[in-house]
Amino acid sequence: MATQQTPDTLPRTQAHSRPDSWSDVLVIGAGPTGLACAIEAQKAGFKVLVIDKGCVVNSVFNYPANMVFFTTPELLEIGDIPFNTAHQKPTRQEALEYYRRVAEHYRLHICQYQWVKTVTGEDGTFRVTATDRSGGIHDYRTRKVIVSTGYYDLANQLGVPGEDLPKVFHYYREPHPFYDSDVVIVGGKNSAAEAALDLWRHGARVTLVHRDARLHDHIKYWVRPDIDNRIKGGEIGAYFRSTVQEIGNDYVLVKAPDGMVRLKNDFVFALIGYHPDFDFLRSLGIELISDQCRPVCDPETLESNVPGIYVAGVILAGSRTNEIFIENGRFHGKQIAAALKQKLST
Repeated sequence: MATQQTPDTLPRTQAHSRPDSWSDVLVIGAGPTGLACAIEAQKAGFKVLVIDKGCVVNSVFNYPANMVFFTTPELLEIGDIPFNTAHQKPTRQEALEYYRRVAEHYRLHICQYQWVKTVTGEDGTFRVTATDRSGGIHDYRTRKVIVSTGYYDLANQLGVPGEDLPKVFHYYREPHPFYDSDVVIVGGKNSAAEAALDLWRHGARVTLVHRDARLHDHIKYWVRPDIDNRIKGGEIGAYFRSTVQEIGNDYVLVKAPDGMVRLKNDFVFALIGYHPDFDFLRSLGIELISDQCRPVCDPETLESNVPGIYVAGVILAGSRTNEIFIENGRFHGKQIAAALKQKLST
């Protein structure tokens, strides 16, 4: 029977009676929600393994280097570990340090840089196969699976000619390589606004292209007046109600309200959002509600239509990725752990 235990007091027989490839619970995804799920399952007394195709909190790592979170630090906390910072809003660097510290505190068994390819078997006897960066194959056995793969790894596409050119990026990290260059940013939310400002401040000539009449209403309150004033003053160009039609080696063709515009261009950032790996979810047998691709699951236990496979984090929102963040996804671990304790302890 499972009992409430901390990592320091887990019975030696539980931790070492089986090979490392075996676990009670295997979590796919080592983001903040995946870590929270692992912590809560471990607290409930289960042997837990976490697998991620990138590093720990890989999505946070891939945020812009100087990003500041919109939320306060306590809303990013997991595992009842305080997030201490001198700032009202934590930075990306602080978040990376915090989540590393949490993983170390709970001695989580995390396999980084392993990409889960298949999950076969059935409730109680799942087999999970993953590949590492060298092409090596790793097989795992587990009783339960938690899928918390997030959405940041798959960028939404413009779907226009030239999008596959090396000058086109779907992620923004830092401004230096784009100094004294003509840069087009496609999008109208936080990532687009912050990238535009950062690039402009570091010597790039920036033009925003957005399909709506104005930038999104949810842009961070300290960013909004800055980007609005830069556009109003002509320091950052902007085309609203406009869409990119074609990307060339040295130009971008934009369909604007007054007709087609050809912009001189060196680089393009298509910052138009991201989406979960729906194909992977379907490969597990998880049903997706057609209109928004939300996975079918029990709202209380978060167990999917596939017995023994649970879903957590932003993937619960399907295509509406703005509904679940670290702030609310971090509680999914407690829901799932409560269900696991009831099922695995009987």
